[in-house]
Amino acid sequence: MVDATLFTGQPPNSDPAARPEAIIRGDRWRISILTDSLVRFEWSDAGVFVDERTQSVVNRDFGEPAAYTVRRDADGWLDIETERLRIVYDGGPFTAEGLAVSVKDSLSQHNTWRYGDAQNANLGGTVRTLDQIDGPTELEPGLLSGDGWMILDDSDDNLVVEASEVNGSPNPFGSWVVRKPASSTDLYFFGYARRIHDALHDYYQLTGPVPLLPRWALGNWWSRYHRYSETEYRTLIERFETEGIPFTVAVLDMDWHVTDPDPCYGSGWTGFTWNRTLFPDPERFLGWLHERGLKTTLNLHPRDGIRAFEDCYDRMARAVGVDSKSGSSIEFDASSPVFMSAYFDQIIHPMESQGVDFWWIDWQQGSVTRQPGLDPLWMLNHLHFLDSASRGRRPITFSRYAGYGSHRYPVGFSGDTVVSWESLKFQPYFTTMASNIGYGWWSHDIGGHMFGYRDEELETRWYQLGTFSPINRLHSTDSPFNGKEPWNFHSPAREAMIAALRLRHRLIPYLHTMNRRAAYDGLPLVEPMYWNHGGGTVPTEFEFGTELIVSPVLEPADQAAGRAKAEVWLPVGQWFDFFDGRRYVADNPEGRTLGVWRTLDRIPVFAKAGGIIPMQRLDGAPLNDVSNPSAFDVLVFPGADGTFTLWEDDGESVGGEWASTRLTFDWVRGMFTVHALDGDSSLVPSSRAWRLILRGVEQPDGDLPASVSIRHGGRPINGTVDYDPDTLSLSVEVGALNVDGDLTIHVAGGLSIAPSPVERDAFDILADAKMHYFTKERAWQSVQHEGIRALATLHTLEMPPGYYGEPRWFSSHMPQGVIEALSEVLLRD
Repeated sequence: MVDATLFTGQPPNSDPAARPEAIIRGDRWRISILTDSLVRFEWSDAGVFVDERTQSVVNRDFGEPAAYTVRRDADGWLDIETERLRIVYDGGPFTAEGLAVSVKDSLSQHNTWRYGDAQNANLGGTVRTLDQIDGPTELEPGLLSGDGWMILDDSDDNLVVEASEVNGSPNPFGSWVVRKPASSTDLYFFGYARRIHDALHDYYQLTGPVPLLPRWALGNWWSRYHRYSETEYRTLIERFETEGIPFTVAVLDMDWHVTDPDPCYGSGWTGFTWNRTLFPDPERFLGWLHERGLKTTLNLHPRDGIRAFEDCYDRMARAVGVDSKSGSSIEFDASSPVFMSAYFDQIIHPMESQGVDFWWIDWQQGSVTRQPGLDPLWMLNHLHFLDSASRGRRPITFSRYAGYGSHRYPVGFSGDTVVSWESLKFQPYFTTMASNIGYGWWSHDIGGHMFGYRDEELETRWYQLGTFSPINRLHSTDSPFNGKEPWNFHSPAREAMIAALRLRHRLIPYLHTMNRRAAYDGLPLVEPMYWNHGGGTVPTEFEFGTELIVSPVLEPADQAAGRAKAEVWLPVGQWFDFFDGRRYVADNPEGRTLGVWRTLDRIPVFAKAGGIIPMQRLDGAPLNDVSNPSAFDVLVFPGADGTFTLWEDDGESVGGEWASTRLTFDWVRGMFTVHALDGDSSLVPSSRAWRLILRGVEQPDGDLPASVSIRHGGRPINGTVDYDPDTLSLSVEVGALNVDGDLTIHVAGGLSIAPSPVERDAFDILADAKMHYFTKERAWQSVQHEGIRALATLHTLEMPPGYYGEPRWFSSHMPQGVIEALSEVLLRD
């Protein structure tokens, strides 16, 4: 059962006041021992301390306080120790000389923080926007640091308090934002060394949990800054249907509203009135999208307020007490509950009744309101999210990051990125680092938004990154040359793009289980490699849920090899290529770093031994369907036992019930089991078809169908058994079966890991390589006869003297890229 507090940013049983037994205090200072690694430091010139919720912090009651000791020296110094920290404090205004904290389990020589120290060793968190940034940018601090500590400064945050009135006017929201007492310092010291899971757990306790996303948010989003008409948009969606490309969210950028008002009103950037020339009947249009399984969000730039040309102007004027006959602009005022209440009642709710599902809050105009310290972006995120929850459906916003605690208001919009390899290279790193501050649901402009250049390989690699991103939203500017529709590209890029989008939709069952994990267990979908494996040499590589590792291709292909290289670091163990089942062994305790080479159709994605990935089938269901499927493909990888619990709910309700299906794999016995459904059976189809794909295994001996036993509810049933040598996959398919019985698939005699098809893969590399045929032939003979020993001689191969006729740009030697691609194959396992 989902606790409703997951949707208000409040942890269950929370209290913004710390327990008295956790507090040590003086007249003008207060120290709260929240955990053995998390301490709050307050100084107030007036001796007034904060026990209310702030914009960032919602809970300070962490249960039974951690054990600590306090010793007061004769000279007035305080010495406080927990299991993890030692604090020394002189009892005066905070200074570098008078306040220090040492992290006992940090191995850094700089494990002691002194008040005011810069966080130079911090590993990084995230940042508000990537607008017009072409490549890397500096990140704000995250929870991890090479020195073992991080400081969250909450001194300038506003308070969120219960208030029936604000400035003499009624407050319909119940709570509102007010200033903190003046001259106060309010710091939170995180001293977790490398214990990221403990740090993240306590950070969410302090600042609020991550809410569940609606299931439909996990599919593909279509977005473009383009002046669509209803007719053009319908044609677009119908073309996607014809091409078999699924989308679940339609994003309408700003041209949905009037953008060319009389110049006396200013620019058309802000607008709340449908452009009836483009969309004569908005309700009809939005209903048409809903019929095709698409949710809709509209872009808002609300800075310029409500002007007299807007349809809602008279209603808003009456609501806020402005004489509509004057024609005066109604200023956008995020600090006024009267204005914000009217904003929702007179503008937002009427358009939601037409069919708008959620809002793209595209605030770019700074962080100043009439109330000092109140960021209008934060206020919009906060109120829009709570208002979305009031409709009885799972709330969602689409907006920019507004500081600590912003994970409570997903989904994030990272801004208008440049179309370039430099932008692509930074995005996976940026996404991964954001998890260090608990911000897991980033949506990037997949494919890049503006400027840049045409590069079909770049676009394809970006699509593939999008498949394995938290949110996959294609986006581009209005240039006629920059549309992201796959049919704007040539083969093989087009086919690779379509395959990436279809794979994303197939992954929704896996993604929704990870969605639940993020909300219930506080673990983001994308995690840096060092979180769980203590190492990693590739900063753009990440774990994608519990089963997969992804290292995107971020460089153009080597022209001679016809493949692109990605650096990969594999933790100790066995790993299997998600797409073709090839095994990679990392037998060094430090893991293994290698270059892997991929053609344009895929990127390096690896499943752990025993990995289980449930996916929905696209055949037999409406294209954009996100309901709990009636037909599954389950990818299973060999080498170890595995278990995966598939979680399903209705995808939209607040506080709804769940159903779970446990999937288990017994590697030694060669048995896979789909266990009977547990939980609310009304949430899923009463019967389901299953196709088990054991990838990376050798074909069983003997007659293939006879070697596989299939039982449901203990009784034998028939199925279809097949083996694909290209992907080393044994497939077992059964028709629709009741979900209340166990389905077991047993391979007689067990399973074996498929031997690496070295010669086949090496031949494919050489066949594609742009190099002399003579050199290819010698290389092929070397691989055939010498195997791995061929690596010692490949770089010495060259054309015999006196050979003529080759283009000048051809080297007579083996191209380095081809040698490296062959090395991957020869050294794979």
